[in-house]
Amino acid sequence: MDVPVPVETKIDFLYKEAVMSLINKEVGEFSVQGFHNGDFVEVSKKDILGKWSIFFFYPADFTFVCPTELEDLQKNYKEFKEAGCEIYSVSTDTHFTHKAWHDHSERISKIEYPMLADPTHVLSRDFEVYIEENGLAERGSFIINPDGKIVSYEVNAGGVGRNAEELLRKLRACQFVHEHGDQVCPAKWQPGAETLKPSLDLVGQL
Repeated sequence: MDVPVPVETKIDFLYKEAVMSLINKEVGEFSVQGFHNGDFVEVSKKDILGKWSIFFFYPADFTFVCPTELEDLQKNYKEFKEAGCEIYSVSTDTHFTHKAWHDHSERISKIEYPMLADPTHVLSRDFEVYIEENGLAERGSFIINPDGKIVSYEVNAGGVGRNAEELLRKLRACQFVHEHGDQVCPAKWQPGAETLKPSLDLVGQL
């Protein structure tokens, strides 16, 4: 016999689920197929450990906003690599579909970073961007540190494209804070700009 759950308990549970942050969550074990530099590849968790990574989820291949975002990432890919970071674009399409898109789209044919396939939704579920009702992923961008933990993320509505330059800026800020634990980066911080060192003397002075 099922025991009724008080309405208040259900509401508390749903609220906690809704506000739970993914910051410092460790990426789960995974092994997926992908398309990279003309070949099918396999990427697993061990490939992202020890270096910075960005997982860039998007709804689907052969769509509209998605190719503009992936092209924007490619235009900035050199800067991401120079910052010691690999980009992984991810959709719930297969690696075969990624290849077909790469072969038929002028924009996608430029891409040099790995395009991961997630038809079983192992990644989109782990990063909590899977849309159950249509089997696609939200537009989620995740910065992963060398320990395999999420240190920054954003999720946009499907009709809103992202900015690779801002993602690169946030990556560099995350890297600075990772290396300088006693300092923090203010709004619009760029490498070489002034940072802040939290202290009692600083309280109320900003």
